[in-house]
Amino acid sequence: MDTLHGFKRTDYCGNFTSGNIGQTVSVCGWVQRRRDLGQLIFIDLRDRTGIIQLAFDDSTDRSVFERAEAIRSEYVIAATGLVRERASKNPDLPTGDIEIEVKELRVLAEAETPPFEITENSDVNDTLRLTYRYLDLRRPDMQRAIALRHKVAKVTRDYFDENGFYEIETPMLTKSTPEGARDYLVPSRVHPGKFYALPQSPQQYKQLLMLSGFDRYFQIVRCFRDEDLRADRQPEFTQIDIEMSFVEQEDVMAINEGFIKRVFKDVLNVDVKTPFLRMPWREAMDRYGSDKPDIRFGLELRDISAIVSGCGFKVFSEPVAAGGSVRLINVPGGAEFFPRKKIDGLADFVKTYGAKGLAWLRLSPEGTTSSFAKFMTGEEMSAITAAAGANTGDLVLIVADAKNEVVFAALGALRCEIAKRMELTKKDDYKFLWVTEFPMFEYSEEEGRYVAMHHPFTAPMDEDVDKLETDKAGCRAKAYDMVLNGNEIGGGSIRISTPEMQKTMFRALGFTDEDAQERFGHLINAFKFGAPPHGGLAYGLDRLVMLMAGADSIRDVIAFPKVQNASELMTACPDTVDKKQLDELGIDIIKEEK
Repeated sequence: MDTLHGFKRTDYCGNFTSGNIGQTVSVCGWVQRRRDLGQLIFIDLRDRTGIIQLAFDDSTDRSVFERAEAIRSEYVIAATGLVRERASKNPDLPTGDIEIEVKELRVLAEAETPPFEITENSDVNDTLRLTYRYLDLRRPDMQRAIALRHKVAKVTRDYFDENGFYEIETPMLTKSTPEGARDYLVPSRVHPGKFYALPQSPQQYKQLLMLSGFDRYFQIVRCFRDEDLRADRQPEFTQIDIEMSFVEQEDVMAINEGFIKRVFKDVLNVDVKTPFLRMPWREAMDRYGSDKPDIRFGLELRDISAIVSGCGFKVFSEPVAAGGSVRLINVPGGAEFFPRKKIDGLADFVKTYGAKGLAWLRLSPEGTTSSFAKFMTGEEMSAITAAAGANTGDLVLIVADAKNEVVFAALGALRCEIAKRMELTKKDDYKFLWVTEFPMFEYSEEEGRYVAMHHPFTAPMDEDVDKLETDKAGCRAKAYDMVLNGNEIGGGSIRISTPEMQKTMFRALGFTDEDAQERFGHLINAFKFGAPPHGGLAYGLDRLVMLMAGADSIRDVIAFPKVQNASELMTACPDTVDKKQLDELGIDIIKEEK
């Protein structure tokens, strides 16, 4: 193998233009492919910026030509030569007007045939891609995604620095907390029997920084949650974390709208309109069935509970009587797009969200058909059609359940599924909004109690302070989420800033004063020494970049992601460790009995 001794790269492959014609240049990278035409050889050389063609012909030194004959895909090479105009131009390639007439060729590393072709938008299965992630990352679309992530991080640091924020690091080894997702625990060798936790968020530390007088903080920080994965979740992820003192909700929103406007302009050259639409949580649920609604299309929910509460169709009337609801969405043009077989498929879809079924009404030009009309009066059917705003050609889809959360989940997901199938949205159509006035608490069936919907440090709405311990279901929070195209990309709140209110919040969550002091005494005590009013927000950097890149999964914008079971295929982690390591920690593995 050759070395780089004395070799200096002139520029990256993708940066050369017709302006370099006549210049002697040096390039290096990976061989995308070699085309041998006998007395003429072409090599497409690839680096992170793109591809340039290397040419070897009858004017090439014979020893160099013979070396080119031995080159294979993914070899790492370096070449020096003269930039010249291509005889056969490639309009699909940015460097397609030029090529390099090679005078010197070095083979820096040979390569075996890769398990898949290194090409744009490969359709290779994810398991193979992630097992050989270092090869997958060579693909141009993956290189662009990682480069875009870098640019977002760079703009983030520039913007918040320009607006008076300090970037301050907080600890990776922290104290385990009882609220929220499961912690990743780290055993301590120095303190036998005790554990650190990897942070789910720097939440408490950034609040303590506000108490320390650093009134504008940000950090691009790794966080960890031991929870089941989805397409947009990872056990370790990156947050853009922000906190501000002496602010109210509008102040936090304004600085973050400015950030989004800046990052989309600088990275994508997209002009984002501000201020964003504001929508209370209750309105979002009633209209879209979701607290992160996609507002790029209509298909809004309509409540017809009052119309059907006394009807003879028990599938509708009984859920209303039990305190639930009956709601619908009207799909313009859906009668033709969704024949009966496809409607049955939609019924199966909503069942995955807990719905027992899907009632429907098709208003086709040939006539109206329905799954439930025979159980209803003509007046009731007319009222439903009118409430839906349905016309000829439309399809009305209805879900009923004794639990409103089931109705919302089913129809909220269904409207997005229909939009996907009917291609009602575009990835580069960016619609932002703030969802505000979230419930302070949500009931956990698993724990049999109310838990904090966001976290226990969120302040209640001023008019709901008295409801903290007396009316948990009716208590609203000073919480706000930033939503983009049906995805929550950031969430935050105005924080509790007095020891009395924080103690009240812990009591509302079922903590005794002693337990709250043991777990969170550092924060409660800090509030006694003068806490400014403060609030903040945290973005999921991975999810934000995913949407900006037009990717389908955050795995496509993370260099080395985990898969569904929280393992990494490339390094085969997690893995076992030596018994000596466990003994030092005082840990033993309990083998599961078969």
